[in-house]
Amino acid sequence: MRFIGLLLLISLLTFSCDTKERKRVEFPSKPKKVFAPLDSVPTFQADTAYAFIEKQLAFGPRVPNTPEHKNCAAYLDSELKRLGLETEMQSAKVTAFNGDALDIRNIQGRLNPEIKDRILLFAHWDSRPFADRDSEKKNKPILGANDGASGVAVILELLRSIQDYPKKPTIGIDVVFFDAEDYGKPSSSMTGEGNDSWCLGSQYWSENLPVDYLKPKYGILLDMVGAENAVFPKEYASRQFAPELQDKIWGLANDLGYGKLFISEAVGGITDDHIYVSQLAEIPSVDIIHYEPWRRDFGTFHHTHEDNLDVISKPTLGAVGEVLIEFLYRE
Repeated sequence: MRFIGLLLLISLLTFSCDTKERKRVEFPSKPKKVFAPLDSVPTFQADTAYAFIEKQLAFGPRVPNTPEHKNCAAYLDSELKRLGLETEMQSAKVTAFNGDALDIRNIQGRLNPEIKDRILLFAHWDSRPFADRDSEKKNKPILGANDGASGVAVILELLRSIQDYPKKPTIGIDVVFFDAEDYGKPSSSMTGEGNDSWCLGSQYWSENLPVDYLKPKYGILLDMVGAENAVFPKEYASRQFAPELQDKIWGLANDLGYGKLFISEAVGGITDDHIYVSQLAEIPSVDIIHYEPWRRDFGTFHHTHEDNLDVISKPTLGAVGEVLIEFLYRE
């Protein structure tokens, strides 16, 4: 993920950060229910989601044009196949902000392809090619445990839990792991015109959909969803593209006792893959993303070498997974 603020039809708002401390998030007791309880849903295993993060990080930084990137792409494609999806690897060449020619791979899968009523789950699987917010080794790539691997891991565990459960969702699910999301222009030189240097994989995918592609009715982006003390505010662009979807997910999260994680506070728009999926592919999408309004930042470890397994919280992974499983089975 990258830094940025308001976009769309309003002027750019650039977020700055301060050093105000955040208390540890404690999930409250269950509030009064708004949504009727379901009879049963699969159990999301946070331990397994964590293991999916470990597996991705074992390849090393997932930066385009590297062997580690290529090997991880093959692994993710094989995992989607193992979990019962029809898969397709979309390969392309794109040009980064600095002129680098990147060989990218968008990893796609379809569950229940015969069902016309579909939703899209997506995340980015690449990691930042440089630690531009770090004080050391700024030109070295980061592991991206939270920023990249966590969203992929939650989706993989969702699919695993569905596969192992007798009752299946009545909707079709499309999955895309986007590449080159995090190859954008560093924040130190970021200006309004630099926004499109991010999310290169989702831009390419959205502009090159097959003519006969059956578009999902909406999409859900998971970006940085595994950190301890994470919070997911209501992001502005999501509100513009899919307000009912955003309200439904956040309302369900509150019902499940995760109101201090899925907070009701609204924040400015964030340049992320959901922007291009919504605008270019015309699939209205929301972004579930870690952003700390009191600091105006994505976490102190964001785009540094501290974004490793030490920042990952199994309770956070479990909360996000539980909300999404409940959501999918209600659809």
